[in-house]
Amino acid sequence: MADVVIRGGLVVQDDGVAAVDVAIEGDAISAIGVGLPGGRTEIDARGLHVLPATIDVHVHFNEPGHESWEGAETGSRALAAGGGAVFFDMPLNSVPCTVTGGEFDRKRQALERSSIADFGLWGGLTPQSLGQLEEMADRGVVGFKAFMCESGLPEFERADEDTLLAGMRIAARVGLPVAVHAESDAITYDLSRRYGIASPEAFLASRPVEAELEAIEAVLAVARETGARLHIVHVSTGTGVVLASAARALGVDVSIETCPHYLFFTEADLERLGTTAKCAPPLRDADEQAVLWKAVAAGFVDIVGSDHSPVEPSLKQCAFGSAWGGIAGVQSTLPIMLDRGVHARGLPLQRVAALLAGAPAARFGIPRKGALRVGNDADIVLADLSASRPLLASDLLQRHPVSPYIGETFRGVVRRTIRRGDTIFLDGRIVAATPGRFVRPDRDRSLSH
Repeated sequence: MADVVIRGGLVVQDDGVAAVDVAIEGDAISAIGVGLPGGRTEIDARGLHVLPATIDVHVHFNEPGHESWEGAETGSRALAAGGGAVFFDMPLNSVPCTVTGGEFDRKRQALERSSIADFGLWGGLTPQSLGQLEEMADRGVVGFKAFMCESGLPEFERADEDTLLAGMRIAARVGLPVAVHAESDAITYDLSRRYGIASPEAFLASRPVEAELEAIEAVLAVARETGARLHIVHVSTGTGVVLASAARALGVDVSIETCPHYLFFTEADLERLGTTAKCAPPLRDADEQAVLWKAVAAGFVDIVGSDHSPVEPSLKQCAFGSAWGGIAGVQSTLPIMLDRGVHARGLPLQRVAALLAGAPAARFGIPRKGALRVGNDADIVLADLSASRPLLASDLLQRHPVSPYIGETFRGVVRRTIRRGDTIFLDGRIVAATPGRFVRPDRDRSLSH
C-alpha cells in the first residue's frame, strides 16, 4: 500500500495531460496510472491539475545577514504558496556574499535551519573570487553568478572582461554554468550620468534595450571562446532571446531565462506603479514584450525564474532614484504563467511545466527533480485552473507585503504543494512538518544546449 495516492486529477507529464492517479511511497513517486490501489492517505484531486512543483532558479532570500529584508524562513513559505518546492539562492544581498567556500558553508547551514523548501546555492564570480571557484564547485554550487554592470553592492564587484574570461574558463573545467546579468556597464554608466535616474522615464532611458543586447553579444563571444555553459538571467527583451538563440544554433552552450514581471508588466506600468516595479533590466515596451511571449511559446526561452529581490519597505517607499531595484514576486510565478500563458495565450501545460520545473532540473543537473515520473522526488503542486482570485497583501507569505502584483487577479490558484511526499502548503496555510534539504548538481547529468 502506498503512503499517499493523489486520485482523480489531470496529471501533467512530458508527453501530455491525462486523468491518472499518482502514488507516493516515502519521498518518491512510486506509480502513475489509472485505478491505482488505495493508499494510507488519499488526496482527492478531482477538478484540479497535478503538475511538478516549481524550481525557482533565481531568488534573493538574503540570508544570512539581511533577514530583515526576507530570509529563507519567509521566502521559502512564499515559494511554497506559489507551488514551489525548490529554489536556488543567489550569492549577493546576503552578508557576506557567497564568494568563498567558507561563506558557502555558512549560508548552507543557515538555510538548512530555516527553509521548508529544498534549495541549491549559487556562488559568486567576481574579480576577488576567481581563486575560490573550484572550492565552491566542490561544495556543490549550482553555478556561478556574474554581473557585467555594477551590481549595486560594492562588495559584489562586476566581472570585467578579463574576470569573465578567466572565470568562464574555470567554470568550463569544473562543468558548471555561469549565470550572467547582461547589461553593458559602459552604456548604463554613461546614460545614467546623462539622464539621471530620478524618475521612471530617466531610469528607462539610462538602461535601454541596446545595453542588454550589447552585453548579451559580448558574453556569447566569451562563451564561444571558452566552451563554458552560459545561462543569461532575466532576459527582458524578445530581441535578446533572438540573439542568444541564434548563437545557440551555431553551437554556443547557452540557456535563456526570463522573469514573470517582463511577461506581465510593461514600461507603462513602471510609470503607473513607481518604485514597486523598479528592477534591472527595467520593464520594456509592449512590442518587446510581445516578441518575448512569442519566444516563450516557440520554445526559445528555457526557464522562467522570479528574480525575487525584496527589501525593507522603506527602501522601496522612497524617492525613485534611491529606491531599491528589485521585484518581489516569488509567490506569483506559477499563477502568472497559468493566467497569462495558458488561459490568455493557449500555452500548453507541458510547456509551463518545462519552463518552471523540467528545464531547471535538467539544465542544472538536479537529480530526481523537475518532472512527474516514477522514481523522482514527489514534488507536486495541485492547481485549480478554473478558479480566479485577486492577490491581496494579506495573502503574501514573504516577510513584507510589498509587490507590484497586489490587486491583480489570476485565473489559476495553487491549492496544495507537496515536497518529497510531504504537504507543505494547503489551501492558504503552511503545514510543513519537516525541513528542506540542500540539493547539489550532478555535473555529469546537467543538460548542454
